[in-house]
Amino acid sequence: MQIREATAAELDTLPALESAADSIFEDLGFPPLPPPGSADDLASARLVLVAGTPPAGFARVEVVDGNAHLEQLAVHPAHFRRGIGTQLVRAVLDWARAEGFGAVTLCTFADIPWNGPFYRKLGFTDLPEPTAGLLALRAHERALGLDALAPRTVLHHPFPDA
Repeated sequence: MQIREATAAELDTLPALESAADSIFEDLGFPPLPPPGSADDLASARLVLVAGTPPAGFARVEVVDGNAHLEQLAVHPAHFRRGIGTQLVRAVLDWARAEGFGAVTLCTFADIPWNGPFYRKLGFTDLPEPTAGLLALRAHERALGLDALAPRTVLHHPFPDA
């Protein structure tokens, strides 16, 4: 599936895609997650990559403390288990390395299979001492109630040659 930068028109469709992707949590008995980001939030991101036309998934990247930060990865449930998430993450890693970032960071549920374990299979490891910006993101996540759902963690994928 082709991975590319999102068009301005596609940004309006991505919050609904994110909501659909989050529905898997409710299917497992979780309370509803916080609402998805808006099209305006996506427009202000450093990078938004999409998979396919129309998008079957997307990755939103910000910059936090000088590193690329994978703020959101979402794949529509109709396209689960087809490698789209993996393709998107690899594209983010390739982009971040090409842009000269030293690492890609993210915050995720530690043990939910398509969260922490998924990212670890792609080379991410736990970040033992998160930076100030990542600590602020974690505080925001706690305020949203995410930590009440399941344990969260900060992961990173450093580029040794950076």
